[in-house]
Amino acid sequence: MQNFSSASQQSASDDAALEQLAQFLQRHPDVLLLTGAGISTASGIPDYRDTEGVRRGNAPVQGPDFRRQEAVRRRYWARSMVGWPTLARAMPNPGHLAIAHLAQRQHIGGLVTQNVDGLHQQAGSTAVTELHGSIHGVVCLDCRARHTRRLIQAQLERDNPQLLGATATPAPDGDALLEPSQLATFHVPVCPRCGGTVQPDVVFFGDGVPAACAAEAESKMQAASALLVVGSSVMVYSSFRLCRMAAETGKPVAAINLGKTRADHLLAFKTEAPAQDILPALAAMLD
Repeated sequence: MQNFSSASQQSASDDAALEQLAQFLQRHPDVLLLTGAGISTASGIPDYRDTEGVRRGNAPVQGPDFRRQEAVRRRYWARSMVGWPTLARAMPNPGHLAIAHLAQRQHIGGLVTQNVDGLHQQAGSTAVTELHGSIHGVVCLDCRARHTRRLIQAQLERDNPQLLGATATPAPDGDALLEPSQLATFHVPVCPRCGGTVQPDVVFFGDGVPAACAAEAESKMQAASALLVVGSSVMVYSSFRLCRMAAETGKPVAAINLGKTRADHLLAFKTEAPAQDILPALAAMLD
């Protein structure tokens, strides 16, 4: 695997990396893009892992625990109430916009994302497969009604005025780090329709990607002649399996990512550069 680092190499190496990416897309105009948290960090949304692929911060909420334990739901929703406005205000960055432009110019095929922020759609990308759901939706576990996250946020702010204006360290996917004392009097949201338990419309750790969504991602991989990973360490199996699927069928896999990935041994090459820098340059080169 060849490896180019924008931070440590001279501009000639950066140009070579850009040229290699351009040639990759020219050979594979139906390439499938698989994006992760690294595409959204320039929009002010923290990512999950460091350059070694090690997860930062506290252990993630597990789906089974969320559904079984009131205390876990209280912790999740309190942190989400404080952290979600940052995500809601986030705007697509040049990386998202470049991907939409590349698709419009037919330089890429499908798009699958691990992100739940909806920024690809805001940037103009269409037919986005969201492997892990959308943070902008909420589903009732009892009556299955679906609600917007903004509606639930209004309920949270009405019922928990003590947290209005609270500041906390931002965390991925609209999370925030709060002190335990801030959770004691917190009221969890309920379904506006039936009063039941609500859950964000995302795939928690410990839960599986819905079968229809997984099948859609696999279909896109089957239709593509190559895979380009952007801003993801592909440490979770739902994304790594697409890399393995491509490799097992003889399709080249490349990556734009700062740091190691679980698929490093499968990559034809990797460009270590910020997505918001390299993707606009790539789009300009191909125009």
